[in-house]
Amino acid sequence: MDITTILGIVAAIGLILLGQRLEGGHVSSILQGTAALIIFGGTLGAVMVAFPKRDFVRGLKLGKSAFFDKKHDLGGLTKQIVELAGIARRDGVLALESRLTTIEDPFLRKALQLIVDGVDAAVIRSVVETTIDAEFEENVVGAKVFESAGGFAPTIGILGAVLGLIHVMENLNDPSKLGGGIATAFVATIYGVGVSNIFFLPMANKIKRKLVLEKERKTLIAEGVLAIQEGLNPRVLEERLAAYTGGEHEAASAEAKK
Repeated sequence: MDITTILGIVAAIGLILLGQRLEGGHVSSILQGTAALIIFGGTLGAVMVAFPKRDFVRGLKLGKSAFFDKKHDLGGLTKQIVELAGIARRDGVLALESRLTTIEDPFLRKALQLIVDGVDAAVIRSVVETTIDAEFEENVVGAKVFESAGGFAPTIGILGAVLGLIHVMENLNDPSKLGGGIATAFVATIYGVGVSNIFFLPMANKIKRKLVLEKERKTLIAEGVLAIQEGLNPRVLEERLAAYTGGEHEAASAEAKK
C-alpha cells in the first residue's frame, strides 16, 4: 500500500471540509448526486472517446499502482546479479543455464537466456533496450488516461454549472426548485476542479514516476547482464550498478559486513 497516496487524499479532502466547516458550511451542502453523475459520467465518457480501448483499459489497470507500491529490492537485485557474474566468470556463461529456473524476475531471466543461447552482445543490448523503451512508452500512454481525465473534469464541471443555471432559469416562477438548480450549478464546478486536482492529475504524476523507477530497474538488469557477458569482474560490476541503487546499495553492503 502506498501510504502517501492515501494520506494525501485524506488530508486534501479532510482539510477542505474542515475549512468549509470553519466558515459555517455543512458537508451535506456539497453532497449533490446529480452533480457527481454529471462530472464522473461526463469525464469517463470523454476519456473513452479520447483513447482507444487498449490504452483506456491499460490506464485503468495502471490506476492501482498509485495506491500500491511494487516492491523493488534493488540492493537484493544487485547482489543477485553480482553472484551470477561470479558464477559466469568462474565456470563460464553456460553454467548460468542451471540457475535460470531459480530466477523469479522474468526480465532478468529472459536477458540471461539470451546470454546462455550465445547471442551477440550488440543484439542483446538492442533487444533489451527496445523492450524497456517499448514497455515504458506503452505504459506512459496509459498514465495519460488520468492526465486527460484531469483536463476534462473541470470543463465538465463548467458544463454542469451551466446545466444547473438553465434549470434555475426554467423555474424562475417556482421558487421551491431554484435551490436545487443553483446547488447543482456550484457543486458541479467544485466536483470538477476537485477531482481533477486531488485525484486525476496527482495520480497521473505518481504513475509516471513509478514507471520511470521501473524503467531504471530494468536498465540496471540490462547493464548487469551485458557486463556478465563481457566477463567483468564482479567487484567492478557491483560498483557500476551502485549508481542505480544509491542508498539501497550502501545499506545492503553495510548489512553484508555485519
